[in-house]
Amino acid sequence: MKNLYHHFFVLLLVIGSSFFVNKAAAYDSTININKGVADLRNVNFTDKAVMLKGTCAFAWQQLLTPANADRFDSYTSFPQLWNNTVVNGKTITAAGYATYGFTLLLSHNRKPLAMTMPMVYCSYRLFINGEEAAVNGNPGIDRETYSAKWIPVTVNLPENADTVQLMLQIANFSHYKGGANLSMEIGESKALFLQKERIISGDFLLAGCLFMGGLFFLGLYFFGTRDKATLYFSLFCMLYSYRLVGSSAYSLHAVFPNLNWEFTVRMEYLSLFGGVFLFFQYIRNLYPKDIYEPLVKLVMLICGLLCIITVATPATLFTQLLNSFLFIVFGCIAYLIFVFIKAYMQKRIAAGYALTSVAVLLLMQLFSELEYFGVVMPSRLLMFGGHIMFFFFQSLILSFRFSYALKQSKMLAEQGLQAKSEFLSTMSHEIRTPLNSVIGMSNLMLRNNPRPDQKEQLDVLQFSARNLLNIVNDILDYNKIEAGKISFEVIETNLPDILSNIVAGAKNAAAEKGIEIELKLDEGVQHYVLGDPTRLSQVMHNLIGNAVKFTHDGGVTVELSVLEKKQDTITLLFSVKDTGIGIAKEKQQLIFEEFTQADSSTSRSFGGTGLGLTITKKILNLQGSKLQLDSEPGKGATFYFVQNFKLTTKKLMVREEAAAMPDKSNQPLNGANILLVEDNHINILVAKTFLEAGELPLMWQKMVRKLLINWILTGTRWY
Repeated sequence: MKNLYHHFFVLLLVIGSSFFVNKAAAYDSTININKGVADLRNVNFTDKAVMLKGTCAFAWQQLLTPANADRFDSYTSFPQLWNNTVVNGKTITAAGYATYGFTLLLSHNRKPLAMTMPMVYCSYRLFINGEEAAVNGNPGIDRETYSAKWIPVTVNLPENADTVQLMLQIANFSHYKGGANLSMEIGESKALFLQKERIISGDFLLAGCLFMGGLFFLGLYFFGTRDKATLYFSLFCMLYSYRLVGSSAYSLHAVFPNLNWEFTVRMEYLSLFGGVFLFFQYIRNLYPKDIYEPLVKLVMLICGLLCIITVATPATLFTQLLNSFLFIVFGCIAYLIFVFIKAYMQKRIAAGYALTSVAVLLLMQLFSELEYFGVVMPSRLLMFGGHIMFFFFQSLILSFRFSYALKQSKMLAEQGLQAKSEFLSTMSHEIRTPLNSVIGMSNLMLRNNPRPDQKEQLDVLQFSARNLLNIVNDILDYNKIEAGKISFEVIETNLPDILSNIVAGAKNAAAEKGIEIELKLDEGVQHYVLGDPTRLSQVMHNLIGNAVKFTHDGGVTVELSVLEKKQDTITLLFSVKDTGIGIAKEKQQLIFEEFTQADSSTSRSFGGTGLGLTITKKILNLQGSKLQLDSEPGKGATFYFVQNFKLTTKKLMVREEAAAMPDKSNQPLNGANILLVEDNHINILVAKTFLEAGELPLMWQKMVRKLLINWILTGTRWY
């Protein structure tokens, strides 16, 4: 409610200021004309410009010139449309031609004066002291000799003349209105010309800002949320921008004087009818639950029909529709206030700003209509500010709407990401369970001396199952990293032992491809360090596995080097160098992206998910390290990273060669009591067979070894 009070305070401030300024403009600057004579000798033009109002000489259906100025035959009110003018007891028509005559009495001691001619219906020629001073179109005596034009003109008055004779020819055969409904403005020359430039500049500035704002919102629609409210508001802004320069002061006509009048007047009316149509479409999509749909559709139908009439009929017909339509517009704006109040009460998005903006629009429309009917002359500064306020508040509305939609999309995306993560975790675990059975059963079958053809098929089965298991493990690791659930241990770690084990495990794969794999350990590594052996093993396993996979000739070199050693810390360089296919420079960043390899043929030739390097990079980043790459196509690649560790006082033991696996006759588990808990019958069968044979797969050997060590240390019997 506090925000609503704030909006209404701003609105009341605008209303009060506008009333004050418009009152001054309407009443304090008018000079009376008595039978064509205006006495301006006592006017202080330093403070203000003046407008003429009263009676002047008039000649209907005559285009008089200074040579026959004595042929004026009557007097008439000025300014006044011909539609309301009575001459010799008869109301004249809007179509026709006439001449007005004025005499201005000026003082000797004055600064140079100028006169601004307003737009008249629909062409004129102005003579000052017998000389042609300004012309708009061609005021002819019939449609063939006549042409219409609306261009704002400011001309200087003679400097040394006490009396100035004005003769104004006006003709109209294009509009349903005829004659002059606005008066000339007289003031200091410098001030009037400066005012003209300011009006044109201000109109184009406002129109340009509005048009660019429309383009911005149009781009926001196409590249954003596809919100129809944003689309219709953008189209409204671009169409309404024409009204700011193509009506009222007609600044567009001043800059481009050769524009066709028929085109510009149709655009003026289309921008009004079409603007109301688009604005109601905007409101219809902005607050669909708060409008009365039949009424909105009726308004849009009327606007659509008026647009068609404007395009298809002559100006003398469609210009007659304006007065009635202005009352419709006024009623529509009043209805929109009701809609926005309702939206505010329902706590719709930015409804307070919407209510304030439409109230400002109502105020501006009121002043525009009063100006159109010649009641007041609104302050252009305040009209400019009113337009700025209206479009600023409307932009705020769409900004809040876009922000709300963005938050909703973010929330839905986060929910989708969480659901995806849960799905991947569940499915990966579910897939891994039968995979363990497949790998275990294939191992059992290989132990039973299969035929050569069966052995070949079992090898393929086991190879494929292990590849699938690696993929599942990668997905699980990636999912855990993305969810922020990864954690790191800080325990005593034997780095040479870890690297030796990984290299030893990769030798079989390297031997099958006919390549060498070598490990180089710096002698400066003499102590255990504090780190996470599991994550380091995962990183090095990925790098070494990739190096072996992508190398056909030559070999792979794994190296651990000391870069810096202090009393409590050590900085080490881990590198894996291969002589494989290499990676082009433009694709070296690409391979670190999720599910990506250097090119599409790589995944077909070598397999894999494309997650290995991504996981490796993320693990290192989380530990404050960075994975780097040097490579050339066809010459191999070197992956390396630098990591800092805290040193411990525990020294490394001289590593002996790994003992050979015990054969079947040597059963290390003989006599041990083992309790196996498993809910999968296939896994029970596999484990039972291995246990009865005294043999375990490597992953189970590690688990049992850990449990046995725990049993020995604690003295507890393990069942």
